[in-house]
Amino acid sequence: MFESLSDRFDAIFTRLRGRGRLGEAEVDQALREIRLALLEADVNFNVVKAMVARIRERCVGAELSKSLTPAQQVIKIVNEELTNVLGGEPLRISYASRPPTVVLLAGLQGSGKTTAAAKLGRWFKQQGRQPLLVGADLQRPAAVEQLRVLANQAGVQFWSEASDPVAVARGGVEEARRRGRDVVVVDTAGRLTIDAELMDEVRRISEAVEPGYTFLVIDAMTGQDAVNTAQAFHSTLALDGVILTKLDGDARGGAALSVKEVVGKPIAFASTGEKLADFDAFYPDRMASRILGMGDVLSLIEQAERTYDQEVAARGATRLQEGRFTLEDFLEQLQQVRRMGPLKGLLGMMPGVPKELRQADFDEREMDWVEAIIHSMTPEERHDPSIINGSRRSRIANGSGRSVADVNQLLKRFGEAQAAMRSLGLMPKATKRSGGNKKKKGKRGAGRVTPPLRNAPRDLSPLRPR
Repeated sequence: MFESLSDRFDAIFTRLRGRGRLGEAEVDQALREIRLALLEADVNFNVVKAMVARIRERCVGAELSKSLTPAQQVIKIVNEELTNVLGGEPLRISYASRPPTVVLLAGLQGSGKTTAAAKLGRWFKQQGRQPLLVGADLQRPAAVEQLRVLANQAGVQFWSEASDPVAVARGGVEEARRRGRDVVVVDTAGRLTIDAELMDEVRRISEAVEPGYTFLVIDAMTGQDAVNTAQAFHSTLALDGVILTKLDGDARGGAALSVKEVVGKPIAFASTGEKLADFDAFYPDRMASRILGMGDVLSLIEQAERTYDQEVAARGATRLQEGRFTLEDFLEQLQQVRRMGPLKGLLGMMPGVPKELRQADFDEREMDWVEAIIHSMTPEERHDPSIINGSRRSRIANGSGRSVADVNQLLKRFGEAQAAMRSLGLMPKATKRSGGNKKKKGKRGAGRVTPPLRNAPRDLSPLRPR
């Protein structure tokens, strides 16, 4: 997401930080590079022109702060302008005084509109609302059934019937009142291209349900075509905002950076993955920070609060402090982290993470393999990995579908991590075993893992990205 643009900005700001003073010539050089980076990211030309002009006016004016270095001030200005271009303030949803609040979704076929409807329904449910999804897309085969399945996965109610799309939409609102639902999300039909029939149908549905919000769903990967689509729909419907889908696959970011200034309507929500949970309200300031490599701590915290089990986290911390952190505890914590989303996405939210690490190619399947290996161990082996000898390793490898070398690597990394944590004082040092165990050497003892306490590696993670 915005990888190419982030890389360009990172290179530009790295050069700026290496200069003590920034004169008008240095500012102009940086702005030329910023302009080129934005154009290469497929940002609308007029948006780029206006944005760069505002940045230049502020950089060469009286705004340079003595409390910051010139380079820091330029970065601060660029961050603020990026935030404004992305929409400034996030859209706040206001609910109807007389329920239900009707939300109408429109868009072209293939933009991810039906999936976005289910994700939006799930989001409303998380806000404490009682949504009803209405399948009014009777044009595309199986669209209604798709929404029914997704609604079931999201844990929200669904309604549709085989009739006219306008009648279905109107009937859905009535059904919501009958069921006591306070939010209605209406999924409408799309077309491969904008045509008169599509626009007329969406207009008639809008007139029938009188939506409180009309959101246009657009595919972020289509770049400027997405912005052109938004302009065409906005001329027919009174759009309140845009839902960007497939934002995780948009390495350039042209649509996100253009739609607000071109269409005049903010990005309301963004979909960053295929799962129903990969969806949230769009925060321009947070996205600007991520583009500039500053992380997104607030989103990371919110994501952790939604997915992390506080009891499991507290138990893991206690066992770590007591020196009783086992593979069972490690498995629990690993599963907690995985619920938060892909590891690469989490690293992108953390400030100060090196670019090389953020861009590392993490294979999420390795996490699956780690879980399979630990699940193939007995409770005794998870509690005390030192008892895992050669025959046990073969059994674990066969049970997990991995090789003995994979099992050895996991045990080695876990032992190294324990040793490192002890060396840093995060875990008490292991107590010596009784003398009766010292004589057990040879074949059986050769397979044991004894974490080295000296020369502990700096890598605290049992896993290392390839």
